[in-house]
Amino acid sequence: MRVLGIDPGYAIVGYGIVDYDGYKFNTVAYGAITTSAGEPFSRRISVIYDDMKTILKTYKPDALSIERLYFNTNTTTAIDVAQARGVILLSAEQEGVEIFEYTPLQVKQAITGYGKAEKRQVMEMVKSFLSLNAIPKPDDTADALALAICHAHSAGNLYAKTLKGVKGL
Repeated sequence: MRVLGIDPGYAIVGYGIVDYDGYKFNTVAYGAITTSAGEPFSRRISVIYDDMKTILKTYKPDALSIERLYFNTNTTTAIDVAQARGVILLSAEQEGVEIFEYTPLQVKQAITGYGKAEKRQVMEMVKSFLSLNAIPKPDDTADALALAICHAHSAGNLYAKTLKGVKGL
């Protein structure tokens, strides 16, 4: 299973792609889509959309794992991130990629076993799961890889539950 993890934003969109065979992870690619603060917002989301389409066509993921948004203070930022997230979801839908959403608590639980883990703990576990020499930068990239790992674990659990009902397995 190939999973594309996305940490949504409009200045930086972290992405991470992993393959998971039910036992081990293989890092395919990771990085960030970046936009400049001086550009009009409409241009920024256009860049995000175009780059997402390129990533989706290049790596052909089976699933997209994205952070579910929650904001409790800055509504202007929330609206802009939500708009950027919308073009990310649109690009995945257009490519026929199934979309899964996870809260930060769910991601932390899947990666560290503790839903209130510190960000540094999550990043160290991403490095460990993927046998990387260093924690990916920027942080949005490491977060995206964590989202991909979270979905792989969740999908793997659903797959295992399905097999329990099959005789002879």
